[in-house]
Amino acid sequence: MATSTYPPGSDPGVLDIESKASAYHFDKAPSASSSSSSSPNPDVAAAVITSTSTSGTDFTISPAEEKRIKRHIDRRLVMTIGAMYCVSLMDRTNLGAANIAGMGKELKLIDNRYSIVSLVFFVTYVLFQPPSTVICRKIGPRIHMSVLTLLWGSVMIGMGFVKNWEQLAALRVVLGVLEAGFFPSCVYLLSTWYTRYEVGKRNSVFYLTGCVASAFAGILAYGLMQMDGLANLTGWRWIFIIEGVLTCLLGIAGYWLLVDFPDSPRKTWSFLSARDREWVCARVQADRGDVVPQKFVVSKYLSSGLDWKVWAYAMIFFNTTTISYALSFFLPVILNTGMGFNIAQSQCLVAPPYAFAGFVMFAGAYVGDRFRIRGPIVAFNALLAVIGIPIMGFAASAKVRYLGVFLVTAGANSNVPAAMSYQANNIRGQWKRAFCSATFVSFGGIGGIAGSLVFREQDKLTGYKPGLYACIATSLLTLVLVACLTVSFWRENKKAERGEKELEAEDDDAQPGFRYTY
Repeated sequence: MATSTYPPGSDPGVLDIESKASAYHFDKAPSASSSSSSSPNPDVAAAVITSTSTSGTDFTISPAEEKRIKRHIDRRLVMTIGAMYCVSLMDRTNLGAANIAGMGKELKLIDNRYSIVSLVFFVTYVLFQPPSTVICRKIGPRIHMSVLTLLWGSVMIGMGFVKNWEQLAALRVVLGVLEAGFFPSCVYLLSTWYTRYEVGKRNSVFYLTGCVASAFAGILAYGLMQMDGLANLTGWRWIFIIEGVLTCLLGIAGYWLLVDFPDSPRKTWSFLSARDREWVCARVQADRGDVVPQKFVVSKYLSSGLDWKVWAYAMIFFNTTTISYALSFFLPVILNTGMGFNIAQSQCLVAPPYAFAGFVMFAGAYVGDRFRIRGPIVAFNALLAVIGIPIMGFAASAKVRYLGVFLVTAGANSNVPAAMSYQANNIRGQWKRAFCSATFVSFGGIGGIAGSLVFREQDKLTGYKPGLYACIATSLLTLVLVACLTVSFWRENKKAERGEKELEAEDDDAQPGFRYTY
């Protein structure tokens, strides 16, 4: 591995990322390697587009240029996948709104049929996630994610024309197959464009867009219900049809709006120059040393599963999504039947707790990136849920219980981007990152299965107490896992500082100096 060139008299250990990126580029950029027939690392030189005018001195990025590049990436990448995730979350969780809008009666969703329809989505959603990041890396996110979005939008439209609950369940199975590849690809794509202490806010903005969907999906559903009788279709059917059409339109637009990986060999980039992308690749390499993927080897890819921390991150995400999906599926029902609000009130009262969750989410991301911490943010959000669940479930007044909904919604949903950033900061290597993203999101899908079952119809008379206890247990488990990871990170970092080991150094060209983020 080539040795990075640093400015004379500087201390490599205290250089900021941009300085290290400049040094990395001078050593490994195509312009540097072209001057000699023996490039120290030709793979890295080939990973970025060659710019004939770029040199070591030309590569210096001013603060204004840095802000411009980051702003362009944020606008093009984060906002696009955020909008697409918005419709993804809306499409998989609009059952609750449709159920109280008349679907339950028309399709005879008695006994456990509603829970079954909710659950079957996650069976295929979990099974088809592991290969998704590998496929995304092979064919590129633009084709992969835009085609998936277009196809599941078509399935959503079909759900508006089902005749019985069995047909609805079958389409939910297909929907799970199509949506399985989207979220892990989003998590993986974001992590390849940003350094470890930039990704927190971006994850939050990305998921915050999804919260906006959850916040206003109920209001939108109430508006679409008013189309009842149009074209001889009941109101709940129009919820699926119109939202499906919107999804298809966004999937088509996504092909032109989405961006590929920063090391992609594509020749045309309308929003970044070759020099800009070289700088992006260089600073990510300087931050964690894994901008260039190793050759894919199945055994090496699967060996990432031997790291217990990968499963700890996944379990934290399972705990989080169990609660967040339970709220998505059952909050309108709980507000209607458990707290006594009418249908219109129940549809609209879903919005304020998700809006509050957005503020908590972004505040946590800002603090995490600013002070370079991850575990305490995850623990704080879990505590919010632990406090809010008993209030939501056991308070005598409906108004007080609704206050508990705010705390639970904020705690559960804020921990989605917080957990994403937690795992993204503490793994290194492209294929390990791909494996971790797949397992991470797969466990989130398993959490969706649990979330669809925790509030059972037979528990309605008890106030859904078994479901409440299950949600409290998952939040407490998150606190335990964060404590275990923090202790492990502290010990491993101490060993690295004493020179006893290099952390996350499985790849052949892994750079030294990596440290875990508490």
